[in-house]
Amino acid sequence: MTRAGLTAERVTIAGAELADEVGLDRVTMSQVARRLGVKDASLYTHVRSLEDLRGRIALLAADEKTIHIAEATSGRAGKEALVAFADAWREYAHKHPGRYMATQTPIRIDPDLAAEAAGPRRAVALTYGMLRGYGLTEPDLTDAVRLLRSTFHGFVALEAAGGFAHARSPQQSWVRALDALHTLLEHWPDQEGDSA
Repeated sequence: MTRAGLTAERVTIAGAELADEVGLDRVTMSQVARRLGVKDASLYTHVRSLEDLRGRIALLAADEKTIHIAEATSGRAGKEALVAFADAWREYAHKHPGRYMATQTPIRIDPDLAAEAAGPRRAVALTYGMLRGYGLTEPDLTDAVRLLRSTFHGFVALEAAGGFAHARSPQQSWVRALDALHTLLEHWPDQEGDSA
């Protein structure tokens, strides 16, 4: 018998909270069940498997992260938008490390759930919209998106792992990295000599 009020959303939120506490890769269905005060079997009425739960956490996190970034960048353009975007990304990663990892880890997501989820689509639109402010068009837009994602994720992943042991603070390096990205985006190289 399932606990009254137990839903897929509640199971997902419990899994997301646990992921933030112990790491996404350490979340188990048994831990989530204990957190909710139910037997393991009760969860399977609402989520099919641990992989299904991880996919739901990824979609929840994508939506949360996108809303956070959208609020931070609203009404901003150029460097101001880039800095707000990057700072919101990093802040979400610090505040919700397990959820954040779900957005950066290849997870098989139920196609029906993915089709209904607005977060990933909004994230793409938001990122491309911010970069269009620099006058970029395809294929440069896609290249710039990949550069930003690599830079932001690389930085926060190294920071989370304690990879910045130098006396200079990570915040100082973060600010300079965003300065450099802004300069690069303003002076994006042309396609001459591009080898496909």
